[in-house]
Amino acid sequence: MSTPPKSSGELLRWLWRGYLHQHTGTMAVAMVFMLVEGGMIGAISYMMQPMFDEVFVAGNSGALKWVSITFLVIFTVRGLAGVTQKLLLAHVSQITGAHLRVDLLRRMIRQDTSFHQNHPPGFLIQRVQGDVGAIDIVWRGIITGAGKDAVSLIVLLGVAINIDWAWTAIMLVGVPLMFLPIGVAQRYVRKKSAVARDLGATLSTRLDEVFHGIVPIKLNSLENYQVKRYSDYTDKFRRSQIRATFGTAAITGMIDMMAGIGFMGVLLYGGSEIIAGDKTVGQFMSFFTAIGLAFDPMRRLAGLSGAWQAAAASIERLKELMDAPIMLTSPENPVPAPTGLPNVELENVSLSYGKAKVLRELCLDADSGKTTALVGASGAGKSTIFNLLTRLVDPQEGSVKVGGVDVRTMGLPELRELFSVVSQDALLFDESLRENILLGRTDVTDEELKPVLDAAHVTDFLEKLPDGLDTRVGPRGSALSGGQRQRVVIARALLRDTPILLLDEATSALDAQSEKVVQSALDKLAGGRTSLVIAHRLSTIINADKIIVMDRGRVVDAGTHTELLERGGIYADLYHLQFQGGKTVIDPQGAAALAPHAPNPAKPRPTWLRRVGQRLIG
Repeated sequence: MSTPPKSSGELLRWLWRGYLHQHTGTMAVAMVFMLVEGGMIGAISYMMQPMFDEVFVAGNSGALKWVSITFLVIFTVRGLAGVTQKLLLAHVSQITGAHLRVDLLRRMIRQDTSFHQNHPPGFLIQRVQGDVGAIDIVWRGIITGAGKDAVSLIVLLGVAINIDWAWTAIMLVGVPLMFLPIGVAQRYVRKKSAVARDLGATLSTRLDEVFHGIVPIKLNSLENYQVKRYSDYTDKFRRSQIRATFGTAAITGMIDMMAGIGFMGVLLYGGSEIIAGDKTVGQFMSFFTAIGLAFDPMRRLAGLSGAWQAAAASIERLKELMDAPIMLTSPENPVPAPTGLPNVELENVSLSYGKAKVLRELCLDADSGKTTALVGASGAGKSTIFNLLTRLVDPQEGSVKVGGVDVRTMGLPELRELFSVVSQDALLFDESLRENILLGRTDVTDEELKPVLDAAHVTDFLEKLPDGLDTRVGPRGSALSGGQRQRVVIARALLRDTPILLLDEATSALDAQSEKVVQSALDKLAGGRTSLVIAHRLSTIINADKIIVMDRGRVVDAGTHTELLERGGIYADLYHLQFQGGKTVIDPQGAAALAPHAPNPAKPRPTWLRRVGQRLIG
C-alpha cells in the first residue's frame, strides 16, 4: 500500500527548516523590494483617474506635467525594485538548490548496498538533478512571482474597492464558484506530475544502462530493441507531461472565464451609471485598469498553484530519500582498530537477503600474515564474506572479527582503512590515471609513486599513453585494456598499504599473458599482508597457506592444496575438472553443467562401436 501524499504545509515546513530559514534576512530584504514593485502596479491604475479626468477631459495643462513625472517615477521605482528582488531571490534559490543536491548525494552515498539495489543509478540521478531542478524553477516562480503578484493583487483590489465596492463585488462574483474545480485540477496536476517524475527516473535509468552496456548491445544486435523500449517510455512520459500541463492550463482557463463573466456584469451595471452621469470616465478607466491588471497576477497565481503541485511531487520524493534511514553507521563510541597484521574470524555467521539464505552458521578464520583462499561454486557465499568484513552488510546472527575486534564496534572509516580490495570489476573513474591511483591524496610525490607503479607493472604501458599519468582513462576505464585496469587498481592498493588484502577473482577475466603480469603484481601486493583470495582458477591459489571450501553458505572443508586433494570431495572434484586431460576449464562455476560431459575415470569413455551398439539397443 502506497503512503498518502504529504500535505503542502508539511512539505513547505520541511523545505523551510532544512534550507530556507538560514536565508531569512536576504528574503526579508527581497520582500521589501517585492512590496514596492507590487505597489507600483496599484499606483499605475490609481493614476488613470487624474490622467483622464484632469488631463484628457478637463484639459488641465498643469496637471499634465505632474501626472507625467509621476508615471516616470512609478515605472523607474518599479524597474529598480524588480531587478533587486529578483537578484536577491535568485541568489537564495541557487544556494538552496546547490545545498540540497550536495545533501542528497551525501545521504545516498552513505546508504548500504540493499538501498542501491532498490534504487538504480538513473532513479537517483533524476532525484538529484531533475527533481531539485524542478524545485529551483518553481521556487523562482513561486517566491519571486507569487510574492509580487500577491502584493499587486491586494493593492489593485484596494484601488478598485476605493472607486466602487459594488463594481468590485460584481467583478469577483464568480470567484467562490472556482474553488472546487480548481482544487480538483490541483490534485490532478500533482498526480500526473508524480507519474511524470517516476517515468523521468525510468528514462534516466534506461539511458544509464544503455550507454554502460553499449558493447553487449552492439554484439547482440539490440540497438532497435533498446531504442524501442526507450521510445515506449518516452511516449508514456510525454503523455503524463501533457496531462499535467492540461491541468495547469485548466486552472488559468477557469480564471479567464470568471473574468469574462465579471467584466460583462461591470459593463452592464457601471456603463449605465456613467451614461447617467453618476460616475466619471476617469473613475471607470481607473477601475477598469485596476481590475484588468489584477487578473494578470490572479491568472499567474492560479497557474503557480498548478506548478506548486508539480513541485510538491518532486519535494515529496526528495523528502523520502532524505528521510530514508541509514542502516550501517559507526557506533557512538567506536573502539580503536587493531594494529599490526590482524587475523580474520567469522563465528556462526548467518545472513539472508529477504527469504534467500546466503550464509548458514558459517565459521572460518584466516591467520594473520597468511594467504587464505575461498573456493566454491557461484552462490556459495564467498563474496558475501568480503562484504561482511568491510561492513557493506551486517549479519543477522554471529560475529565478524578483525584482529579480535568485532567490526560493528569500530568506526566505519577506521575499519575500511584496514582493507585493500582488488576485484574482477576494476572500477576506474573518468579521470586521469594519476587521480585514479591517488584517489584524492595530495601527499604523494612522483618519486614515492614510481616504486608503486613499477611493482604494479603500470610502468610497462605508461609510456604508450599520450599524456602518461595525466591521460584520462575514459568512462569506467574504457580507454584501458582489462589487464591495464587491473594493474591500476593494484597500484591503488599498493599505495594504500593496508594490512589486509581482499582479492575477488582479480584475474578471472584476463588472457594468459595479462594474467601472468597481473598475478606477479598481486604476489608483490600480498607479501607481508593478511590476504583472502576468491579464485575460480585453482592454479592461482595452489600455494595458499589455507584453502577454505564453501558450499551453500557453509564451510565444508579446509586445508592446504595437497591435504584437500588427498581427502577428495568438492575441491578435488573441481581440481580434476579443471586439469584433467591437460585442459583447464576456465569457469568451474559451471561444474554441474560440465560434469556430465567430463571424462569419468571410473567409467571408460565408450568407443564409437559401443555408441552405435547402444543406440541400436535402445
